[in-house]
Amino acid sequence: MLKVFNWQLGRDMEYPYEESRPDRQFAIAFNINRCIGCQTCTMACKNTWTFSEGQEQMWWNNVETKPYGGYPRHWDIKLLNMLGPGSWDGDKFEGETIFEQAPDGEKVLGHMPSDDDWAYPNMYEDTPAGSLDHGTSLPAHDPWMFYLQRTCNQCTYPGCLGSCPRQAIYKRPEDGIVLVDQERCRGYRKCVEGCPYKKAMYRPNEGVTEKCIGCFPRIEDGIGSRCVVACVGKIRLQGWVNTPENADPNSPLDYLVHIAKVALPLYPQFGTEPNLYYIPPRWAPRPFLKQLFGPGVEHAIEAYTNPDDKLFGLLRLFGVTQQIITRFEVNDEEAIGWNEAGEEIARMPFDEPIFVRDEIDVRFDVQRLNEP
Repeated sequence: MLKVFNWQLGRDMEYPYEESRPDRQFAIAFNINRCIGCQTCTMACKNTWTFSEGQEQMWWNNVETKPYGGYPRHWDIKLLNMLGPGSWDGDKFEGETIFEQAPDGEKVLGHMPSDDDWAYPNMYEDTPAGSLDHGTSLPAHDPWMFYLQRTCNQCTYPGCLGSCPRQAIYKRPEDGIVLVDQERCRGYRKCVEGCPYKKAMYRPNEGVTEKCIGCFPRIEDGIGSRCVVACVGKIRLQGWVNTPENADPNSPLDYLVHIAKVALPLYPQFGTEPNLYYIPPRWAPRPFLKQLFGPGVEHAIEAYTNPDDKLFGLLRLFGVTQQIITRFEVNDEEAIGWNEAGEEIARMPFDEPIFVRDEIDVRFDVQRLNEP
């Protein structure tokens, strides 16, 4: 295998292909603290992309309840057990990735879910861990659970791409979205086995792999993905993320990931350099969160709990527009967002104004009552 640099691991690692980053990288940040588990994002995706015959058990977007839930069932626990323990030395991962532990004759360490594993997308939904003995005070308490929002991570080093014997999977150079060339695909399902997040899915009646396409027709028009814009809780912010040395402090995703370091990747130890990022839930046990999101959990929770002015403003821009915010600014009174064309698309005040209407509206010749 070749050597590539993975900034999330803080070191070089093995990968089947040489490093080749896109012109800009698709990314989404999720604020887990706001999610209500309504599955509106899931149904928005389902109704748009996977409503046809052979796609009944395809959920490109799903929201699962941790610590017990997962779709397909136990997708992460199985792989973690195969990888074994791995430690961090500061920000450097000392363990082995799914590429470095690949069996002889394989490029990726993975597992194939059974049909039953795909059959229960809501298994353990709303199931908490712990007991009622220790109260419910923040920042961490017992019992606990949280909702984990999942779709394709559009990885920099995708396990699906690395494991495909047909080279039918590729990253778009313009935005880093991972796609399947279905004319080359022969349905070997090595991508299903090799994707550690199990977001490459097999369509049996067509005999090919299908997966999240990042809603790229919308992105090409500057509009966010369906799961992002449909979110009721305003927990998602879409944009572009750079590598740490190229981080732009006025880019929303760069600020969240590289400057404030409040948004973290999911299972960075797998080695794929995923491009979905999560603000961890404040109430969950720290050891569990560190297994999911790496060593930056304590800092991320502290930064979110006590945000600086710029982060406070940026958090108010989550979910306020269907357009992709590529640049933002925060002043003493409000947060402002611009699109790629430089047009202002969002302006959120920190203090909502209060308007008291005149009891007698001369213009419409009506009398109104103002409720306190």
